[in-house]
Amino acid sequence: MSDAGSRPRLKLGGHLLPGLAAVALFAVLAIVFLQASFGEPAGFPEGASITASIGYAMFNVDTGILSETVVSGEGFVVAFILIAIVLDVAIDGAVFLAKREEDGRIGGVLADGGREIRDALRGGDD
Repeated sequence: MSDAGSRPRLKLGGHLLPGLAAVALFAVLAIVFLQASFGEPAGFPEGASITASIGYAMFNVDTGILSETVVSGEGFVVAFILIAIVLDVAIDGAVFLAKREEDGRIGGVLADGGREIRDALRGGDD
């Protein structure tokens, strides 16, 4: 009894090219990142409140009159606003996808790949 027919076989061909390109890209990026040199890490001053700095930047508070150590928070505010926009778009998309039509179907999504529309435009099934 031979199990030669049940063993998996490696299929060679052009379909392997994307995988080989991904492995080559991974190797190049790994070499670049492993050989990269980074400078000395720079931190914030002792006792600086990052959270307070972001709040002062958001509400345009004059930090010259404050007694605590404040860092420039404008860069943090930009990242904060961008994240807020991305989360808002994600919530809007979730609500749009969860909305139901009057007949109970999910609105806005062609879950059938557009077959119903294609059939309606062609006038029947293929």
